[in-house]
Amino acid sequence: MIKKAIILCGGTGSRMFPVTKAVNKQLLPVFDKPMFYYPLSLLMLSGIKEFIFIINKGQKENFLNALGNVDDLGIKVEFVVQSKPRGLPDAFVISEKLIMNESVAMVLGDNFFYGSMLSPIIKNSLKNHKGCNIYLYPSNNTSAYGVVEFNSKNKIKRIVEKPKRTDSNLIITGLYVFDKEVSKYAKKLKPSKRGEIEMVDLINIYKKLNKLNIVKLGRGSAWMDVGNFNDLHSANNFIQNIESRQNYKIGCLEEIAFNNKWITKENLKNRLKQNKINFYSNYLKNLITSK
Repeated sequence: MIKKAIILCGGTGSRMFPVTKAVNKQLLPVFDKPMFYYPLSLLMLSGIKEFIFIINKGQKENFLNALGNVDDLGIKVEFVVQSKPRGLPDAFVISEKLIMNESVAMVLGDNFFYGSMLSPIIKNSLKNHKGCNIYLYPSNNTSAYGVVEFNSKNKIKRIVEKPKRTDSNLIITGLYVFDKEVSKYAKKLKPSKRGEIEMVDLINIYKKLNKLNIVKLGRGSAWMDVGNFNDLHSANNFIQNIESRQNYKIGCLEEIAFNNKWITKENLKNRLKQNKINFYSNYLKNLITSK
């Protein structure tokens, strides 16, 4: 089982200027929680308790404030500062010492995943310690992402970054799992024309080694890249609709930790002390009284 995960919360956030000139993108609210709560909650639901946050210089205190006391979440959090954007695989280079030659998951801090069957699928896939797992989702906006193309025998034909034309609608989401060799391979990558090392190039190394595993996230699941204003707005509406109709929260870290038996009611009470009276604190109170 994968024990550690990287959450990417660096970058310039240029797609969301001028807002992100003042605040880190992953700290922006998505309905009633910081953006990064949602990918973090996905991995907590999958059983991961140790996290490495890749952040920009000067942002550690802001993320610590947003997280609160992580001891009361039953998780361990470490921070690695990325001095400048060098591409997604750079995360495996600068956090090599913390990965400690183990398999590791990575999720982008601006990705939103949802679906009742999603956690079991991902949790099961995390048991695979060999090679690389990528998670595909159908999209009409293939020109903005890495795309996996298949041949007539449903074998991978090509993996390409931001293609102008493609016969596939399956894009690579911002969730990955890599084996212990990932830092070694990431160090060998050369910058693309954009001046950054590319995730597609790293994935293609595993493809050539026949160590690439595909997990398709189709019907019954939702995925959004909320690092742009349109999808941010859509995610706000989506979460608000679900929470108001079903009366449970999406991405509630305390509830996940409590259900996983990582924390006790005393920890929930400690978290309550960090929250003013609002809908979120009322939800935590209900967790304490109902179980």
